[in-house]
Amino acid sequence: MRTVLFLSFFLLFLNCEDKQTKKKGTSKTEIVKPVEKEVEKDTLQEPEREFPKLNSKSAMEFFLKYDKHHKENKVRITTDFGEIDILLYNETKFHRSNFIFLTKQKYFNGTQFYRVIDNFIVQAGNSDDVKTARKRAHIGKYLLPPDTKRGFKHDRGVISMPSSEIRNPHKLASPFEFFIVCQKNGAHFLDGDYTIFGHVMRGMDVIDKIAAVETDDGDWPDKNIFIRNVEIID
Repeated sequence: MRTVLFLSFFLLFLNCEDKQTKKKGTSKTEIVKPVEKEVEKDTLQEPEREFPKLNSKSAMEFFLKYDKHHKENKVRITTDFGEIDILLYNETKFHRSNFIFLTKQKYFNGTQFYRVIDNFIVQAGNSDDVKTARKRAHIGKYLLPPDTKRGFKHDRGVISMPSSEIRNPHKLASPFEFFIVCQKNGAHFLDGDYTIFGHVMRGMDVIDKIAAVETDDGDWPDKNIFIRNVEIID
């Protein structure tokens, strides 16, 4: 009888020990979880800025300095319809510098040709994707003053930027956007209102293909046309 009682007590003791061990294991697991969450928070922190957040007051001084160290003036725009090579004019240095700056910040990647009018213009640099709005917010909200008296004309193939002196809502005064003239004889009635800052060296056939797509009542293509990449080529 004593032997049976002793064995029962011994088995009960082992069972208690096993439960205590499992409890300790569970406790350790719960302690690890908050540490993993803290690591995730650190990973999601925004990296340090490489440039100041721009506004209309600081932009001119910023691009004046930027122009001295960033002399590139040739870019390649890769679209869903092919490549477009553009020469940017040194005469309009603020607008050239702005375009080079945005190119190096990868701003244009993922934006769209959002206004397309056959035998007139194709306009790009905007998007209905929230990522584009976030890029703009990170870079800053600013306008560049017009530079329309350099003698350039809105001939077929020029790249132009809406001027801040234009209040028409369809001619947005935004340095993030640009349009390319595809009208066969040019669109010279635009001269003096918009800043011309470059022209297409190669790829007008791509522009014409984009200009010919079907659009809605707001001139937005029925099927989105993306800018996949913009890069410096010289």
